[in-house]
Amino acid sequence: MYALRLGEVLPHRDLDTLRGIEGSRVKNFYRLMAEKHGISWKGRNYDRAHPDATDLPNQAINHAATAVQAAAAIAVQSLAALPPLGFIHENSGQSFVLDIADLFRDTVTLQIAFTAARRAQQVGDTIDKLVRREATAVFRKQQLIGAMIDRIKQVLRMDEASHGAGDDRDA
Repeated sequence: MYALRLGEVLPHRDLDTLRGIEGSRVKNFYRLMAEKHGISWKGRNYDRAHPDATDLPNQAINHAATAVQAAAAIAVQSLAALPPLGFIHENSGQSFVLDIADLFRDTVTLQIAFTAARRAQQVGDTIDKLVRREATAVFRKQQLIGAMIDRIKQVLRMDEASHGAGDDRDA
């Protein structure tokens, strides 16, 4: 799962080390996305008790993450995979959903969030409305749920299992 998230297989096996590597990569990616979209970035801040008390980019990330997690939930459930059985996330009834959503953080979630945050500087709509509009466009363009289903099959090696089962019966 980390190889998919990081784009490479790392020699580390310790989860804390892998989480640290990913955390550093994600921080850098937030900064790069903010620069690309001309957004002032002060870091990732999120208060579960007061999600709207933060700046627009962070609010946009929260809304975009929720939308992408909803798409991931549909994809996970469409394959009858078990949402609580995550690889990286733990202690959540939606661990696998969160794992799948995170695979699309760079290409979908942050793209939606920073595009909406930039647009919020230009128009008077609320950030949640702008995120929903952008999410709709990106989900359609990237055929997100289908892409997530394909990724889940890859993670669970479902294609190998179905091909292998047929091969055994033919032998």
